[in-house]
Amino acid sequence: MSVERIIIGADHAGFQLKEAIKPYLANLGWTVTDVGVGNPEPVDYPLYGAEVAAKVSSGEFPRGILICGSGVGMTVVANKFPRIRAALCLDEDTARLSRLHNDVNILCLAGRKTDPETAKKIIEVWLKTAFEGGRHLRRIEKIRDIEEQICHSRR
Repeated sequence: MSVERIIIGADHAGFQLKEAIKPYLANLGWTVTDVGVGNPEPVDYPLYGAEVAAKVSSGEFPRGILICGSGVGMTVVANKFPRIRAALCLDEDTARLSRLHNDVNILCLAGRKTDPETAKKIIEVWLKTAFEGGRHLRRIEKIRDIEEQICHSRR
């Protein structure tokens, strides 16, 4: 049986929520790699978002979770990386659709807008929902084509 692995990172505004969900993820059977922050002192979120996104982008981790105050900043940073589809999810339905239709591999949460119990529900749905494929696969492939065009145009 393979162990599910997930990488998680947060800035100061997401620190408390990150700490609250780590044991929950472990109880679900996930091995959690935490790249920080280690305390609620102010930091710049792009550093943590980039670290998680780079490791998911490279394939080192299949999925990641990022948390900042609104969730928006981390979403923007993560989506700069190839093969990343990050989504800010504030409810269970958005989490389900992000996986079902978009095969999202980084879940972004809002530390200042999401309480731990809601976050746990969002995470559970996000982790348990499989990508539907079908017409959605065609759309994911178009996103990959756009990424390739951008990468080639920068060379």
